[in-house]
Amino acid sequence: MVELETPQMDQVFHALSDATRRNMLNSLAGGERTVSQLAEPFAMSLAAASKHIKALEHAGLIRREVRGRTHVCRLEARPLATAYQWLAQYSRFWNSRLDVLEQLLREERKTPTARTTPAPAKPESSKPQSPKPGSSQPTSPRPTSSEGEDQ
Repeated sequence: MVELETPQMDQVFHALSDATRRNMLNSLAGGERTVSQLAEPFAMSLAAASKHIKALEHAGLIRREVRGRTHVCRLEARPLATAYQWLAQYSRFWNSRLDVLEQLLREERKTPTARTTPAPAKPESSKPQSPKPGSSQPTSPRPTSSEGEDQ
């Protein structure tokens, strides 16, 4: 069973909650990238990109290595596997619910039901009808075009 109350999982979901960080992870799935390469697709400074990278590092999703003056990042997938296992519990939940729904629909198709034909609609008359006594419809007549207008 997946441990639900781990600080690392909280950090992983926090890191994944931001679209910029998810896009950075997608980029890193293709291989190592420098901080400049990760920041390039976004209209942001290197300082802003570095804050996103720190959130990903804090969650354990990436490792940063300093090579001279260049910072190179690579994906660490293990924390994603833990998050995936946790989410998979809900996949099983929804699959079982959908299986029950599918079975109900199949049983409904097999069971013939008596269909009733709706009664034909009555033709509407051109005269307005007054409400029946005791009905909840308003009884005040419609104002004519001259009533209620400022003259």
